[in-house]
Amino acid sequence: MNKEALNNILYPSIEPFHSGMLLVSNLHKIYYEQSGNPNGKPVLFIHGGPGGGTNPMHRRYFNPEIYHIILVDQRGSGKSLPHAEIRENTTQLLIQDFEQIRELLNIKQWLLFGGSWGVTLGLAYAEAYPECVSGLILRGVFLGLQEDLHWMYQHGASEIFPEAWSEYIAIIPENERENMIGAYHKRLFSQDKDIQQQAAVAWSKWEGSISSLFIDGAQIAKFSEANFSLAFASIENHFFTNNLFLRHNQLLEEAYKISNIPTTIVHGRYDICCPIRGAWQLKQALPNVSLIVVPDAGHSLTEVGIARELVIATDKFSLL
Repeated sequence: MNKEALNNILYPSIEPFHSGMLLVSNLHKIYYEQSGNPNGKPVLFIHGGPGGGTNPMHRRYFNPEIYHIILVDQRGSGKSLPHAEIRENTTQLLIQDFEQIRELLNIKQWLLFGGSWGVTLGLAYAEAYPECVSGLILRGVFLGLQEDLHWMYQHGASEIFPEAWSEYIAIIPENERENMIGAYHKRLFSQDKDIQQQAAVAWSKWEGSISSLFIDGAQIAKFSEANFSLAFASIENHFFTNNLFLRHNQLLEEAYKISNIPTTIVHGRYDICCPIRGAWQLKQALPNVSLIVVPDAGHSLTEVGIARELVIATDKFSLL
């Protein structure tokens, strides 16, 4: 990450004017916060993963004088409780959580800003509640198809980052490597906490190692941190084991429901986590969307080219 260049692109750091915990079930409390202009244009930041959580930098992609910025930690993620919890944690329940927050904050429509899994969840929400969505800014399109999971966790990305792949598979015996998601599932939900944590770090570090065009040591360190990796790996694996709680090809088949919603896609040409094929497929389903391909970027939200195009997009949407 080029911190200086990124800081020059993003808006200045701000603090929330309100934050809270919302009880969304007998088990789950989710963290949400509001920053920027309380009377401004509402925007919901949808974080990736599943299990990634939000951080203060996420506020900085929006003009705080114009936007009412809402960040939410999805169930089990970030500051939400219980940490790393997979029970009562499905795509449909996350969509309902967003609806509870929208109603709580008395928002009629909001702009959705999501990357990676945030695209998946944002599309699922928009297709369920198109009347509540004023626009979509999507980065690093992930449609949650089986071929996407196979590329990332079985064969594909492994050919481009063999060094990181060798570390990812190291803890799995050779006779279990034909189903890496299944092999990791057994370990991530082991009764042995040491085995669980070892698997969480290895799973999470793999994604952190391949998210940028140039290897980002700070990003790898973040993804390798014990608390973050446990939620990230456990919740991701839970969702992937359950096909993200979506029908096959659901998001593309139901894209017609959002064909009138202004949409911009930003995608790195060399995105290894989520190959650009997904963005192209979505563009074919929604011909009127704007697809911006960043020629010198991978997957990460903090890559300079990606960040620049996202801020351009939020500035443009602020005028709509």
